[in-house]
Amino acid sequence: MSTSLARRERAGLCDAALAARPDAPTLCDGWTVRDLVCHLIVRERMPWAAPGLVIPPLSGLVDRATASLARTPFESLVARFGDTRRTPFALDRVDRVANTLELFVHHEDIRRAQPGWEPRVLDAVSERELWGYVSGMGRLLVRPAGVPVAITDGSRTATLRRGSDPATVTGPVGELVLFLFGRHELGALSFDGPPDAVARLRGASLGI
Repeated sequence: MSTSLARRERAGLCDAALAARPDAPTLCDGWTVRDLVCHLIVRERMPWAAPGLVIPPLSGLVDRATASLARTPFESLVARFGDTRRTPFALDRVDRVANTLELFVHHEDIRRAQPGWEPRVLDAVSERELWGYVSGMGRLLVRPAGVPVAITDGSRTATLRRGSDPATVTGPVGELVLFLFGRHELGALSFDGPPDAVARLRGASLGI
C-alpha cells in the first residue's frame, strides 16, 4: 500500500524542522519552527487545550500547553509529532481527512521561510489528493472575501463561491492551496475577473 500524502507531508515537515534551527522563522507571523511544532502537538495530542486554537477566550490553555512543550528538547518534540502510534491519526482515513491540507501548508510554512526555497513539483497523485480536499474545503476558506470565486489548475475547475463574474485563480494545485490558506510566498498564480472582485479576494484574510 502506498503511503498517503498526509503521512509523507508529516515526514517532510519533520525533516524540514530538523534541517532548520528551532528558532528559525516560519510563514506564521511571529512563530518560530519550535512554535509551529508545538502548535501541531497541541492540536493533535492535547484535547484539553486544543479548543483554545479556535476559541479566543480559551487561548490561555494553548499558551500554557505551549510553554510546557517548549521546555522539551527540540529533537524530542519533532519525534513526538512524527510518531502517530497510539493516536487517532494512526488510522489512515482519519489522518488523510484531518491532516492532508494542514500538514502540507505547515510543511511549506517552514520550507518557504528559509533562504533559497523553491516551489516543489508535486506528482499527479498528490495533486489529485490535494485538489479533492481543497475544492471542498475552499468554500469555507474564501468566505472572508465575500465575492464569487473559482479556482483552476488548467485542467480542473471548482467553484468555491457561486455568483456571476467570479474572481478566478489559476495555478498549480499546491500554490492554490497555499493562497486559500492565506499564504503569499507563492509561485505563479494568475487572477482573472472583475478588478474589484479580484482586489477583494487578494486583500482578504483567507483561511481559517
